This record gives sequence, C-alpha cells and structure tokens, in this order.
Amino acid sequence: MRAGYALGGDDGCIADARRHAAAFLRQAGDTHRLPVSARAKDLTQPVVRELVTNARKYAPGPVLMELRVSTRAVDVVVWDSEPMVPAVRAADPDRVGQHGLEIVKAVAEELFMEQQPVGKRITARLALSDASCDAVTSGSRN
Repeated sequence: MRAGYALGGDDGCIADARRHAAAFLRQAGDTHRLPVSARAKDLTQPVVRELVTNARKYAPGPVLMELRVSTRAVDVVVWDSEPMVPAVRAADPDRVGQHGLEIVKAVAEELFMEQQPVGKRITARLALSDASCDAVTSGSRN
C-alpha cells in the first residue's frame, strides 16, 4: 500500500501531512489488516513533522510526501528541491533547535538520504509493530 501527496508551501502543510499520515496508517490497519501498533502511529507523527518542516524551511518550491507500508514497516518519504543532503548532527543537549534529523534517526529503523537529479529524497523507515521493533532493537544489542 502506498500513497503520495503534494504539499502546499503554506503554514498548514505540516498539519496536512500529519493528517495524511494518520489516515494512511488507519487505513493500513482497518482495511488491509496490517498490525499497526500505537507506537508506530505515535512515532510517525513527529517523523512526518520533522521531515516536512525541514523541507519547507530549507528548500524552495514544492514538497512531496509518499507513504509506503509493508507487513513490517512504514516508510515516510519526503522529496524537496534542495539538492544538498543534510548531515545528522551529533547529539548536543546544549544546542537550541536543529534536532529534527537527530530525532528522526533515533526513532527510525533506517534513514536514507539520496540526492536526486533534481533535489533530494529522505526516507525514514519505522517498525509497524512492536514485535518487529523489539527484534530490531535486541538484534542491534548483540
């Protein structure tokens, strides 16, 4: 299951993106009977917010968001027109602001940043169920 959204450049586009993500995950659970945990729903919201906020803040032009779901993960994909791929900064509790990608990296199973012929695409993959999240977490501790 996948869905794409062209987001306007106005102040309401971040809220629109979050509503689209919530409705998408509801449909994945209700219609397609995928195991969408409360944790997946809760974490998708700040990931969408941070990726779309960064796209609006640092890139001129349109922002596109694609949501994809499989039996084990949801991908939040955001494309913008700025070709420079951002660097995830090291954690710094004294820094005010600019923690968005740091947050996304902390909650995502995987984070992909790709330059495109025009702009860039950032994909954050989140575990759909608590069981797959626990397996990833315990596997990374060994």
